[in-house]
Formats: sequence, structure tokens, C-alpha cells
Amino acid sequence: MNPMASKLLIVDDEAAIRRLIRIALERGGYRVVEAADAREALNAVAIDHPEVVLLDLGLPDRDGLEIIPLLKKAGAAVIVVSAREETEPKVAALDLGADDYVTKPFDTEEVLARIRVVLRHRLTAQAEAPVVKVGEIEIDLAARQIRRSGAEVHLTPREYGFVAELAKHPGRVLTHAQLLRAVWGAGHEQDVEYLRVAARAVRQKLEADPSSPVLIRNEPGIGYRLMTG
Repeated sequence: MNPMASKLLIVDDEAAIRRLIRIALERGGYRVVEAADAREALNAVAIDHPEVVLLDLGLPDRDGLEIIPLLKKAGAAVIVVSAREETEPKVAALDLGADDYVTKPFDTEEVLARIRVVLRHRLTAQAEAPVVKVGEIEIDLAARQIRRSGAEVHLTPREYGFVAELAKHPGRVLTHAQLLRAVWGAGHEQDVEYLRVAARAVRQKLEADPSSPVLIRNEPGIGYRLMTG
């Protein structure tokens, strides 16, 4: 195995689930560490320094939601892999800093794809003033410009802020509250209609077919995601 391969931590109290994910990850060339509960997970993060944690929420000693901020503080990206299908735990996990959410039962190829997106995002975040490219769209965060096929597209300040915030986290779902707080400011976390208006306007200006958007995806009841491929 490549010694420079990314190290991942699987946190799940079911050994069979850990084994299934481990096999898929090792086949993908990743180094893997396992934990069966929150205590083991926090110890593993402190000792092994994984880049990404695949976290189940139903842990025997603590609710997985409680340790998301601790994992993020330790520098790990967090992908929640949980059987909780309701919107509320998804929003809660993302608001606490989770980078993505996968619902059980899952397709291992989907999990691998989400991991690749998170790792790409970490590299992008480490670069200074990145230019995020998605198809024919270029989002220049340093120049505060958005170009389509090389031509600048003029957005309103709110529209640009909406796109830029998504571009800072490519491939990641940002919740309604996160976007509203970042673009409109504190106190607007409930004004979801602002986002709908901004998304509709941006799609008219950036999407080849605004009625079938491929650039900015709505995650119903949760938020929006800038698709990166």
C-alpha cells in the first residue's frame, strides 16, 4: 500500500459494517483505522491523525453528534454514515461541521466518491485564493469574479456571496442556516426564501439549462451543494 495514502478512521459499533467499509477503503488504496465507540474514536484521532472520519451516530457511549465538533477541532474531515434518515439529524450534523452525510444502507462506491470530494476540498482549502473550476464555470475567489466560458458573469453581491460560499466548500452540503448566516448575516437563519431567490437567479445566469441544474444542487430541507463532478 502507498505509504503516502490518506489515512481514514471508521467509527461504528458494528464490526460487520466496519469490515465492509475497511475492505472498500483498502481496495481504494487508503490506510484504515477503526473505532467501536466515541472514546476509541477520540483516542484514534489524537494518536493516528486521520484525514477523514467516517462516523456512525448511534454509538454505545455517546451520540455521534456530540463528537463532531471534537473531531473537527482535531483537524479531521467528517462524513457521517448513519441509519438516521430524517432531515433533522442530517441538518444537525452538517451545522455542527460534518462535511457530508451518507445514509445506511449505502453503496460503497458512493462512500468512496464522497471521500474523494472531501479530500479534494481539503487540498483546495490549503491553497491561497483558489480558482474553483466546474465545467465551463470558473469561480475566482481572489478577484471576486465568476466566468463562464471565459466571459465574466455579473452577479449581485448576494448572488456572488451565495456562490462563493459554496465554492469555498466544493462538493459539500451547506445548510440553509450556514449559508444565510454567511451571506445575509446573523438573524437571517430562518429566511430560506432568500436562498431560493438567489439560487434561481444564479441558475439563470450560470446553468446551461436552468430547469435542470447541474452546478448547484438543492438538498431538500437541508441546503445546497456545489457539484464538482
